[in-house]
Amino acid sequence: MPTNSPFSILTSPFPSERATQDRVIALFRDELGYRFLGSWADRPGNSNIDEGLLTAWLAKRGVTGPQIAVVLHRLRTEADNPNRSLYQNNQAVHSLLRYGVPVKIEASQPTATVHLIDWQNPEANDFVLVEEVTLKGGLERRPDLVLYVNGLAIGVIELKRSTVSVGDGIRQLLSNQQPEFNASFFSTVQIVFAGNNTEGLRYGTIGTPEKMFLQWKEDEADNSRFKLDKYLLKLCEKRRLLELMHDFVLFDGGVKKLPRVHQYFGIKAAQEFVKRKQGGIIWHTQGSGKSIVMVLLAKWILENNPNARVAIITDRDELDAQIKNVFEAAGETIHRTSSGHDLLKQLGQATPRLLCSLVHKFGRRDVDDIDAFLKGLKEQPSATVGEVFVFVDECHRTQSGKLHRVMKAIMPEAVFIGFTGTPLLKKDKQTSLEVFGGYIHTYKFSEAVEDAVVLDLVYEARDIDQRLGSQARIDAWFEAKTKGLNDWQKAELRAKWGTMQQVLSSRSRMEKVVADIVFDFSVKPRLSNERGNAILVAGSIYEACKYFTLFQKTPFKGKCAVVTSYNPQAKDVTKEEIGANTETDRQFVFNTYTELLKDVKPAAGQTKTETYEERAKILFAREPANMKLLIVVDKLLTGFDAPSCTYLYIDKSMQDHGLFQAICRTNRLDGEDKDFGYIVDYKDLFKKVEKAIAVYTSELDHSAGGPDPEVLLQDRLTRGKERLDNAIEALALLCEPVEPPKGELEHIHYFCGNTEMPTDLKDREPRRTALYKAVVALVRAYANMAGEMEPAGYSEADVARIKGQMDHYLKVREVVRMASGETLDLKTYEADMRHLIDTYYRGRRAAEDIAV
Repeated sequence: MPTNSPFSILTSPFPSERATQDRVIALFRDELGYRFLGSWADRPGNSNIDEGLLTAWLAKRGVTGPQIAVVLHRLRTEADNPNRSLYQNNQAVHSLLRYGVPVKIEASQPTATVHLIDWQNPEANDFVLVEEVTLKGGLERRPDLVLYVNGLAIGVIELKRSTVSVGDGIRQLLSNQQPEFNASFFSTVQIVFAGNNTEGLRYGTIGTPEKMFLQWKEDEADNSRFKLDKYLLKLCEKRRLLELMHDFVLFDGGVKKLPRVHQYFGIKAAQEFVKRKQGGIIWHTQGSGKSIVMVLLAKWILENNPNARVAIITDRDELDAQIKNVFEAAGETIHRTSSGHDLLKQLGQATPRLLCSLVHKFGRRDVDDIDAFLKGLKEQPSATVGEVFVFVDECHRTQSGKLHRVMKAIMPEAVFIGFTGTPLLKKDKQTSLEVFGGYIHTYKFSEAVEDAVVLDLVYEARDIDQRLGSQARIDAWFEAKTKGLNDWQKAELRAKWGTMQQVLSSRSRMEKVVADIVFDFSVKPRLSNERGNAILVAGSIYEACKYFTLFQKTPFKGKCAVVTSYNPQAKDVTKEEIGANTETDRQFVFNTYTELLKDVKPAAGQTKTETYEERAKILFAREPANMKLLIVVDKLLTGFDAPSCTYLYIDKSMQDHGLFQAICRTNRLDGEDKDFGYIVDYKDLFKKVEKAIAVYTSELDHSAGGPDPEVLLQDRLTRGKERLDNAIEALALLCEPVEPPKGELEHIHYFCGNTEMPTDLKDREPRRTALYKAVVALVRAYANMAGEMEPAGYSEADVARIKGQMDHYLKVREVVRMASGETLDLKTYEADMRHLIDTYYRGRRAAEDIAV
């Protein structure tokens, strides 16, 4: 075809997957300095441990033949152990990569350590790139590119053409790790990539789910080339790639993790402070993974400074326990102090090198004159052994008051590093910076939302007394809530609503709150499909117990728990009986706890209450259908991460940091059907919420520089309307190229091509994937607004139009799905499609016509 033909002019600027792969190969060869060994498509015996490459490198470094034989045997044994999971084999291989292989040839000789990688001198290693590596053993697959270091496969890259989603490459990587494919090949792999020219690069490691694949961000102003190329150059540069493998891999209780970009640069900045023995503050917003930063930084300090010791200080027992659990899950031994005496004893001896403690254990209960006590400590400080680095979690709280002065007096030579996820208000700034020094690194809420590390927050104030003050209002409220449903659906809800009406006939405000929450669980996405759950914050332990007893009269019985600081003891009620055949508040709390704990058998080393609460937290995080609601007062509002938590109901006066941290319980990522963290406010706290999330900039410390620390709280109806409008617009744009008259045949041609040609179906699969996903997004957006279209600003004509559009796109989806033969669609975003349609759009019979 002539080069000046219209066809070539239109198509030549858009490279094929082959052209993209050739460009990436040139990048690794010419810019990164990797050896390119060509295609291994037809090469026999491809393996993740290339014995020829590894033997050559080891021999060049003076390793003897017998030693090499032992190394190869040990590597194969650990990488291919059939009695362990891929995670366990990969962890064992990583240990050999990081620390070397112990080799003993003869009993009379000492054990030598043979290092598989020269970590200190990146250029001394053999970096190799090969393409089309045919993998046999399971179902045959052929990764696009594989990175080898000294003969060990440590990276796999899947590339897609510009019009095919990066998600396809990620799913290919994940399926390759399944036992029926090539799981054993990935036992040495440390990092995997998927990318194309349009979406750029995503990275993860073995077992990383699709939703958790990450994007790198660095030198954002540089827009000189494809983002795919830019970030392959950043991440696969020899020194950085080895550094990521050596210092930033975390095996965390069954999950292998790599750092997000803010964690990497936060730790790098902290390392420089540590080298200078200088303290400071790491301000990483709630939910961005501060615990991982703590673990990786502590590991680096202890490994690089043989005299170093790390003490991690928190101000709440549940945080102290969480820190211990995080470190132990990552394979680090940590001592949790039992008392102030134990803490001082541990600091006064060489081991343990890693310990955690509550800040209160630095105090003395029998001290009346704190200033005199401090003076004495400064004159005779406790003897601490080694170079002590103190990590202070939630430092905006822990450092305040007099206890931080005690810490400084006990450990005058220690380096203090503060961690916080909350914006520092000006009133806290001075004290914080005095104790810790300047900012080491910041990662603010707006950055985390933009990077999809956490979710945005949506706010709704509810005045229960106004909404549910009379039978007429109750009926009106029910009609408004169910306006988007048909008669069959309304009848189903009325069966449940009958019980609620009896509850609402009472004048008790708390009973109305209970009914309101139960109703939300009937109609709200994620709550109604049992993929999400909620936390209710009560004003006191008495109110928490009262709420708990009220929920026992609803479908929440057995699926609701109360978690407070209370632990029942007989002495609590010994002086409470007044002989009037009534319960005092203390008796009510005691009796409620006694009843709920009566069948609980305490776990080893725990009270009944601790066992009960631990089970409740585990169920809440892992099985939201079986633990729908946790009722709390203060506990679990900091340091408790449960991605399933979608709603936070606030019935307690709160402010500042405590309120912000409570709000952030809801903003953890948890699948594509969780779009926001929802805040329902029964206490008219909006002004306090605004302050807590830093809408009032005058209250915030801006001295850290960089992006503004403000956290924008979205109005629920405004955000919901925007989301629904965007979903409709996205589908319109997606279907715009369909030829007129845009009937069934035209949609089939556009989304399927010739359905008798497998290549047509394969080529158009990304279009169908985008269509299915967009339709689900529309149904979810509508579900969030059902019954509240008019308050959100839609006219009756708008509502009718939107319902018509939904009907049209649902039919398009089914026509395309049936024509393509995709009768069993297992994509993650399809999991709750039937529920959404059944609940929010059509009755059961209609839903069966469009079964997923």
